[in-house]
Order: sequence, then structure tokens, then C-alpha cells
Amino acid sequence: MAKKSNKQYWIIWGALSVLVAAYLTYGLLEKASATQPLMAEGRLMLLPGHTTHAHHQIELACESCHTEAFGGGELIQEACVSCHAEELELGDDSHPASKFDDPSNVERLEVLDAQQCITCHVEHKPDITNPMGVTLPQDFCAHCHSGEDEMPPDHKDFGFGGCTEAGCHNYHDNRALYEDFLVKHSTKPWLLDEPQLPKRAFAEAAMEMMMPYPMDQYPLEPLSAEQHDAPSSMSVDPKVHADWLASSHAKNGVNCSACHVNQDPETAGEMVGQWIEKPDHTGCQSCHDKEIKGFLAGKHGSPIAQGLAPMTPAKARLPMKSDVHDTALTCSTCHDSHKPDTRKAAVESCMSCHNDEHTLAYKASPHFKLWQDEIAGKAPAGSGVSCASCHMPRVDVETEEGSRMMVQHNQNDTLRPNEKMIRPVCMSCHGLGFSIDALADPALIKNNFNGKPAKHVDSIDMAVAKDLEARQKREEEKRKRAEQASEEVSAEAEGSTVAEEYEEDFDEYN
Repeated sequence: MAKKSNKQYWIIWGALSVLVAAYLTYGLLEKASATQPLMAEGRLMLLPGHTTHAHHQIELACESCHTEAFGGGELIQEACVSCHAEELELGDDSHPASKFDDPSNVERLEVLDAQQCITCHVEHKPDITNPMGVTLPQDFCAHCHSGEDEMPPDHKDFGFGGCTEAGCHNYHDNRALYEDFLVKHSTKPWLLDEPQLPKRAFAEAAMEMMMPYPMDQYPLEPLSAEQHDAPSSMSVDPKVHADWLASSHAKNGVNCSACHVNQDPETAGEMVGQWIEKPDHTGCQSCHDKEIKGFLAGKHGSPIAQGLAPMTPAKARLPMKSDVHDTALTCSTCHDSHKPDTRKAAVESCMSCHNDEHTLAYKASPHFKLWQDEIAGKAPAGSGVSCASCHMPRVDVETEEGSRMMVQHNQNDTLRPNEKMIRPVCMSCHGLGFSIDALADPALIKNNFNGKPAKHVDSIDMAVAKDLEARQKREEEKRKRAEQASEEVSAEAEGSTVAEEYEEDFDEYN
């Protein structure tokens, strides 16, 4: 009897083992498992370690980075570049891979292969992952920048571990900390005389530059209630109709079909589908192509870009409000579908989810007071500072038709390192010195910049001192050259006088 019982247990154990193996194998090999809640757990079990804050939203889309099984570092490098190359190109990458093609860098590459992203950024290594996903020790700069030739005299007392501290050096894009830029803006006051954000004008830009907007179907003219083009068979909710009629869309000729029927940006609005009851981000894309591109590149939209279910606050690693944990993050989460209100999206939409110290301190900050004054009409447009003002800044982008001002919907674009925020955001209202000091003060960031920086970064002082020394050296060299030239002129003049006296004596003798 005991033997029979043991045999049954072995059969059950074997069957369960096969089921578990099949479950995990399906989760590993079948991409569709990432979008199936039950099967997705199988993928999670197989993760070799937690992913970084930048990638955990898409960690179930393993194929995004591991494009082939056992593909190795070269394929992962291609995956990194496929997502981040444009960002690096738009910036001013201080250490592009091409820089290390120089034969003089061969010895350095043997120590630290700076041509490969995964040399510095290795995923699934939470125990050694530093800010910005760097998995090297903090003194990695010393591999190349050591010795008298690489270390400026005014840096001799600095430790290598502090190279990348706020206000010092950024590996990929150091534009806000270049010495000539620091010197140029060294005298700017903490608060500018006319603090104001760049103006955004989507409608005017669309008309002037003829961007891919279906002008022929939706001219930028106000629509009346009777002009809506929803199918006659549909029962339109009066509130939805009223919201649309009062919206900027209706006032600028954007009819129902512009969002509810798929448009093809490349054919300037040619209808390519049937009526869609609840359109997704593609319904916005024919008019807001670059905004959608930014959204899909950031934490909010990256899961959608990788074919996953939309991001939800429950999946975030920052504190979020519990009552919205299961809210799917799409365009309409922040922008009401029929009553898009950019002011609401700029503050209320953010604060309805985020529950961290920085967000909670916003309404007690001077920035919020400025925002209230602008909304109330007490201050000019662009003088208020919303959440979006800093985290979704207005940037000048180049298009085939020219440049235009747009809102960058990739909310991570200026977040890491935070000095990337200096040029497009902080310096619209503040001087460079204040901006560097403020972003280097963690306590000030937490209380949402309610006060003055408690920390001072010496970057500007050092750049100004170095520039002064260089100018003094140039002046000294100029003075020496002038003295030398003067002496040479005197010598020539003296030589001419001696020659004349000799000629006179010779004539008199003869």
C-alpha cells in the first residue's frame, strides 16, 4: 500500500514539475506572456535581478534588449543605441563612442571599454547600481583622467569620487558646465529681471510650417455644434458634446473624426480606418507626432511603446496615491479626451498620482504662487511655474519644415542628471549660479525650492578665476611683445643715427 502511495506522489510531483517547467518556458520564450497577467508572473520569476528605475517599466519586454537568445554584448549594445542614440545626438555627448576610435586611446580601452554602454550600465545588478544606472565605482573617471596632464591644478585637492556630483561633470552631456558657458553667465542674478518661460503656440506653428496636420479636412476654424461629424447612428452624450464644443479642438477646427478615425501622419490626414469608440495615443499622433514620440520614450509611455499594457501608478517605485494605483497612463489620463485642459494637465494631473515629498511640497512653494497668479490673470503668461514647466519643458525642436516650440512629453528627458534641466528650464527665470546651487541641494529639491540653496558649488568661481588668469597671462604676453617691438624700433632708430654720422664723417674726410 505504501509503495502505491509513493508512486502516486511521484506521479503528482512529476506532473507538477512538467507544468511548472512549461509555465516558465512559455513565460521565457513567448513574448505575448508579457501582456497576460497570469503568465507575466513567469517572466518575473526568471529575472536575474531587479532592473533600474529607468527600465523597470519595460522589464517584462525582455526582447527589447535581448533581441536574440545568447546574442551577447553586441546585440545589447545595438538595443541601447536604438533607444538612446537620438537623445545623445541631440545633446552634446562628451564621450561619444567615435572619440575612442583614436588609436591613442587603445590603452585606455583595455582598462575601460568606453565604446560599449554595458561597460558602465549593467542591468539586473541592484546591489551595485548607482544613480543613472551606473554600475561602476564612483571613481571610474580616474581610469582616464589621472596624472598632472589630466588633472588641472585647481582640482589637485579633489577626490575622484566627487567628479560626477551635482554641479560638476556629466559624462555624456556637459553643456551646462562648460567653462566658457560658466564664465559667460557668471554675472547673472539669482532671479532674472523678466522671468518667463518660452511661449508655446501649436496652432500658429502648424499654419506657418505646414507640419503634418490634415488642413484640408480640419481647417483651423471654429466649429459649431451642428458641424460635428460623429456617425448619425451614434447617440452622443450631451455633456461630451458640450465639452468638445468648448474645447480648443473645436475652436481650431478639430472634429470628432480627427481622433476617432485613424489618421496617417505621412498622408496628412488620409482616413485609414473605421470609427474607434475609444481611441488610443495613435488618435493623437497625426497632429501631435513629436509629443507622442516623447511620451512613448518616457516612463509614462514606454510600456506602450514596447507592446506592454500601459503603465500604472501601482508599478511605480516612487510613492503614489493609493486610490489611483490601477489607473492606466495614456494621453487621456492627463488630457481629458473631450475637454483637454493643458493647465489641469500641468498640475492637477501630476498631483493626482504622485505622492512624494517634492510633489507634496509644491503648493507651499513660490513656484505655485506664481502659477496661481498667472491663472488668475495677475501675471503674464509664462511667468507661472507648474509641474510641467520643469518636468515637461517647452523646447525648440527642428522639423523638416523648420523649428517650432513644443512641450517635451518625455518627463525623464531633463531629470537625470538634473543639470540637464538648467538650459531649457531653470535659466528661463534664474541665473546660472543659482540654478547650479539649487540643483545640488537635495533638501531644497525635496521642499520644492522653497528657499535659497544651502550649498554652493565652486564651478563658476573656478571657471572665472581660470578665465581671469588666462586673460592676465594674455595681457602680460601682449605687454612683453609691445616692449620687445618698442626696443626693436629704438634699436633700428639708433642704428640709423650712427650710420648717418658715419656718412657725414666720411664726406668731411674726403
